[in-house]
Amino acid sequence: MARKKSRRRLMADPFGLPPLDGNDKIQVIIETPKGSRNKYAFNTELRVFSLKRVLPAGMTFPYDFGFVPSTKAEDGDPTDVLVLMDEPAFPGCLLKCRIIGIIEGEQGKMKNGERNDRIIAIEEANHSYAHVRHVKDLGKKFVKELEGFFVNYHEMEGEKYRILDIKGPAEARRRVDDGIRKTRRRN
Repeated sequence: MARKKSRRRLMADPFGLPPLDGNDKIQVIIETPKGSRNKYAFNTELRVFSLKRVLPAGMTFPYDFGFVPSTKAEDGDPTDVLVLMDEPAFPGCLLKCRIIGIIEGEQGKMKNGERNDRIIAIEEANHSYAHVRHVKDLGKKFVKELEGFFVNYHEMEGEKYRILDIKGPAEARRRVDDGIRKTRRRN
């Protein structure tokens, strides 16, 4: 019996999921888990998570990294989120998260830099960060380490990344809401 060519989709489209869970939490699709040297990204054409790059030895993602579905940030990609939680998730995992702040950043040349902000959020079922409500609750050293990761990550790729500011949950939520509006206008 000859096998018929299947045109079924390999995965659902995580970009089409709602950005909010209905209880004022954002939904986040994890692309790269905490502790991984591999940077994954969702390939919209193939509808699978694929390997984008491998970080050099000794450098790993300090926390889970993903995006808010149905949003569009200033760089044209879905809104980036760094998720703090007890254990690493896996590519494609859907998390419900509480926003605690934003790292505002710019990549590229100083005059023509492109905004590339990162929302910082806490997964709702975690234990280690349950007390954290604002990025300031993490402490200055912790935040400096997060900033350093993004600067080094971009430098390794031959890009410049400049930290513009660190702001709290209200500004971060405004950015998510902006990303939701940009996606709705497009549709």
